[in-house]
Amino acid sequence: MAYIKRIIDKTIAEKMQIMGCVVVRGPKWCGKTTTAGQFAKSTLELQDPVEGSKYKEIAENNIKLLLDGENPRLIDEWQLIPGIWNAIRYDVDKRDTPGLYIITGSVTPNDEDIKDLHSGIGRMSFATMYPMSLYESGDSNGSVSLKGILDGSVEVDGQKSDVTYERLAYITCRGGWPSAVKMRDENLALKVAKEYLDVLCESDIENIEKKKINPALTRAIIRAYSRHVCTIEADKTLYKDIRNIYGDVSDPTIMTYLNKLKRLYVTNEIEAWNPNIISKTNMRTAPKKALVDSSIACAALQCSPKELALDPVSFGLLFENLVDRDLKIYADSMGGYLRHYRDRYGLECDQVIHFDNGEYALIQTKLGTKKIKEASENLIELRDKIRGNNKKEPKFLMVVTGSDIAYTTKEGVLIVPVGCLKD
Repeated sequence: MAYIKRIIDKTIAEKMQIMGCVVVRGPKWCGKTTTAGQFAKSTLELQDPVEGSKYKEIAENNIKLLLDGENPRLIDEWQLIPGIWNAIRYDVDKRDTPGLYIITGSVTPNDEDIKDLHSGIGRMSFATMYPMSLYESGDSNGSVSLKGILDGSVEVDGQKSDVTYERLAYITCRGGWPSAVKMRDENLALKVAKEYLDVLCESDIENIEKKKINPALTRAIIRAYSRHVCTIEADKTLYKDIRNIYGDVSDPTIMTYLNKLKRLYVTNEIEAWNPNIISKTNMRTAPKKALVDSSIACAALQCSPKELALDPVSFGLLFENLVDRDLKIYADSMGGYLRHYRDRYGLECDQVIHFDNGEYALIQTKLGTKKIKEASENLIELRDKIRGNNKKEPKFLMVVTGSDIAYTTKEGVLIVPVGCLKD
């Protein structure tokens, strides 16, 4: 099947012209190996069920043999043999040539694994990959470009999205998993996220450290976490919810499981933004809870597209999670990053994007049209507060919606359907 181009392709290509090794990291099934393979001339798959044990034996005797192959050499799931890192670092140092290696990883190594590893600064460059954005999956027509808005080449005026409310519910449940996107049978495509959740709970989380894990507890934690996506509630609220679902379990145990989910790139929390416009005592600096893909929450909550469409409150939160994913992908491609802002007085901004040129944008997410006015007013209030404190103003204000028409309000707020957005 033909390769579906990814936004991260350009980032990887640029990094390979600069650094000796590019590390592509992200959750399983998001397409890392396929994408990295587009740049490689030789491949070593350390997770190969037949050859994997042989590779580990070779590494114990002469790890350099695993590096033999035409460059750029792809080493898939490098963390399975942590010594690979230092071997690559040494080879990159010695040869002083960019684009020698591209390595992928679905797990962040723990402190024990990496305590003896050199940092790789100046040798390794990192690129984080996510499941597909709506533009990559073909669900967004890309008629409104963030880059275009930033450089003034795009006006938000009448662009139309083809994504209906019901279709958006389906996309939220299906997710951005490449294997699901490629499926013609939409019912089968919905099962990909469920399979991902099953594999995660039954084996992936246990295989991190080869320690026995309770799949039922893992599932309960993900289910509870899914009910709290796009909130900044204290962890004690989440822990209480986990106990209501599963039963008595200690805080340290829950923390251990949550840490493993973070290391597997399943949870992907969004840090708070500090514009330095008010005192720290007035800010709420907790990260916003988020999953790497909204479909994980739908699978954990056993929610069908039809059920989701009939529950606009839950749909609204999962829609925000979907928008967070897409904006992270788009911001990353521009060298930027995603944050959120909320203060104790209720003033909030669902997404704050900082771009690589130093500009930033304030964004709200609203599934329907009824709360667009309220969202716009919040953005204007925050902008005015920033302006009143003589700080740099946002480049633009935007409300991302699940509606079908893009337009600019008389106050200058951009109203953009998610089905029109691209990087």
